[in-house]
Amino acid sequence: MKFGIFYELQLPRPWVAGDELALYQNALSQMELADKLNYDHAWVVEHHFLEEYSHSPSPESFLAAASQRTRNIRLGHGILQLTTNHPARVAERVAVLDLLSNGRCEFGMGESASITELTPFGRDMETKKEVFEEAVAAIFPMFKDAGSEHHGKYFDIPLRNVVPKPVQKPHPPLWMACSQLPPSNAQGVTGSARSASSSSAPMPRMPGCTPITTP
Repeated sequence: MKFGIFYELQLPRPWVAGDELALYQNALSQMELADKLNYDHAWVVEHHFLEEYSHSPSPESFLAAASQRTRNIRLGHGILQLTTNHPARVAERVAVLDLLSNGRCEFGMGESASITELTPFGRDMETKKEVFEEAVAAIFPMFKDAGSEHHGKYFDIPLRNVVPKPVQKPHPPLWMACSQLPPSNAQGVTGSARSASSSSAPMPRMPGCTPITTP
């Protein structure tokens, strides 16, 4: 059995000056303690515009700070929104965190679940699954040593070598956020990953997430 902690970085009203500073600093201190107590994982969400519920729009920054204050705990994106981020930026952020943490990054990915988050980024509920699956197909070749390109419905990326590359090969462990994901969609996403890369042995499941594994 493995134990972990999960951060939404919630901040209920009423707010006063310094609340967000205290929220972030306290969370980092908790992660230091969790590492000393031999917790296995720490997960941080990505959300946008969700006042009170989650003040965590930049999990890669938070996890990078945590990587310098911890030694062993695995640092997980729980999740990176593939619908509101460009695939190349996702690959870059994952690789940098893996380097800063000396190979402790866990790559969780998801779609976002509300128009509050999607609309400002030009996305909608009707097409978010398509965007997500195309982003998955675009991202995995970027972890390889050579350059890659992608030409699809939502992303048109010319041949470029995305650097840096992650420490873990062929990429950090993969997770997909889900609630009641139909099997056909799960297979489609996993199939996209299979077409682009190979991976290690399956990881244990965690509530609300599906580990993506490839042969």
